[in-house]
Amino acid sequence: MSGRIAQESADQPSAKDIKDPALGWIIGFLFVVSFLGLFSVVPLRKIMVIDFKLTYPSGTATAHLINSFHTPEGAKLAKKQVRALGKFFSFSFLWGFFQWFFKAEDNCGFANFPTFGLKAYDNMFFFDFSATYVGVGMICPYIINASVLLGGILSWGLMWPLIETRKNDWYSAELSPKSLHGLQGYKVFISIAMILGDGLYNFCKVLSRTLIGLYIQLQGKDPKMALPVDGSPPPKTLTVSYDDQRRTQLFLKDQIPTWFAVAGYVVIAAVSTATLPHIFPQLKWYYILVIYACAPTLAFCNAYGCGLTDWSLASTYGKLAIFTIGAWAGAAHGGVLAGLAACGVMMNIVSTASDLMQDFKTGYLTLASPKSMFVSQVIGTAMGCVISPCVFWLFYKAFDDLGLPGSQYPAPYAVVYRNMAILGVEGFSSLPKNCLKLCYIFFCGAILINIFKDVMERRCKKFAKFIPLPMAMAIPFYIGPYFAIDMCVGSLILYVWGRINKAKADAFAPAVASGLICGDGIWTLPSSILALAGVKAPICMRFFSRATNTRIDNFLGS
Repeated sequence: MSGRIAQESADQPSAKDIKDPALGWIIGFLFVVSFLGLFSVVPLRKIMVIDFKLTYPSGTATAHLINSFHTPEGAKLAKKQVRALGKFFSFSFLWGFFQWFFKAEDNCGFANFPTFGLKAYDNMFFFDFSATYVGVGMICPYIINASVLLGGILSWGLMWPLIETRKNDWYSAELSPKSLHGLQGYKVFISIAMILGDGLYNFCKVLSRTLIGLYIQLQGKDPKMALPVDGSPPPKTLTVSYDDQRRTQLFLKDQIPTWFAVAGYVVIAAVSTATLPHIFPQLKWYYILVIYACAPTLAFCNAYGCGLTDWSLASTYGKLAIFTIGAWAGAAHGGVLAGLAACGVMMNIVSTASDLMQDFKTGYLTLASPKSMFVSQVIGTAMGCVISPCVFWLFYKAFDDLGLPGSQYPAPYAVVYRNMAILGVEGFSSLPKNCLKLCYIFFCGAILINIFKDVMERRCKKFAKFIPLPMAMAIPFYIGPYFAIDMCVGSLILYVWGRINKAKADAFAPAVASGLICGDGIWTLPSSILALAGVKAPICMRFFSRATNTRIDNFLGS
């Protein structure tokens, strides 16, 4: 069994080689695991929002935006923003439609334009005319885009060409380009090492802040903190504004009974424990029981940490489940599948818990009913349980190269998480020469960069903002830097716009970026339908070197 899994890890299968996913099973899996996180934190909403007065920056920003719409100035600005979104949505959709005519095959079209030359194109340095990534670049902070580009230059510009010169020494030249025993192994596992190093550091940082914050809250040592946990009246020395009194009154008026949340969690957990082993036989019922016993505590930690830092560590808790359950199951009992399924369960619970608490904070600031927020979350989660698998199935059927490096949709984290599971079960035996040493270096490097950034945040904030983020740097290590160039173009547009008219850029840049992303994304639906119907574009636009073009002309002329 161990050898078979190692062999599977060596050659990444294409989408055509994998058995068609059972759509019904995917929907069923999501329905039995996606609601637990909602019920796990409902009893804590008063403690988190009112007693601890956690910030939840994203929820607070959303609330202020919603409140601003209800002023005359905000309503006028909102109308203009909607018009801007509509214009760039139309442009992005039509641009995607125009590009489709030149993409008869996978290597055709504007997405394969060798912007910086053919040699740079071979190393994934090109502008692929993606409206989506340009829009993402306009939304993301400059340091994110710069970090992604830096990671691409470090990996595809320096490391991979140098490692490729060690062919037949560090790895066999006869291996498939997709083999994890060759160059692909360095790309995948060094990326994983950076992600794990960054995730471990931030997990420890947020967890320590969570524990310290809890200690201060419970001990009542911070005079700035608001109401105590037990719900007793606030001290006389603490003044509460009328707005906060009104918000608290409405927030506590529509109570969601604690017994309802506890009963809901127990019932769904029982159904899930009985059902999941039928969907994933490798995921035994006692694995699921242990996950559900620990999940409320981890959901609380994630929701609390998100309230302090606006950072959800759902992926870190998922990795913890991968390694724990995968190692527990072992290779002989399907540890890879068990670890991946456990990761899906854990991430669903802790991410929905932090999302719901963000929404409770938004509801508190906008005077919305907590019951309405909870019911809306349940409805939205149920819709997602159906829509997400259907979208995946549509992509899976329409694009034969889904998930492959260099394709339109490489799905890099699918490969990363799969190989994390293999690493947790099999260990390091299948890595190519010196790969483990490089993984150690980049794992430690990610931690040191984070430490240095945090130190500089305290001592010299002016320079701290220029320190790159390891998590963002790790992404192009596997899939290439082409999308980073698109994102940097988006940053350049935003920078120039801000220099010309900062107020207008601040007001309309999010709407423009959203229009670019949504238009390009919506075009995927008709393009998928055309692909499923067997309709292909009439033109294939490719790019060759002058020498290759001469040989083609001579061949066609003969």
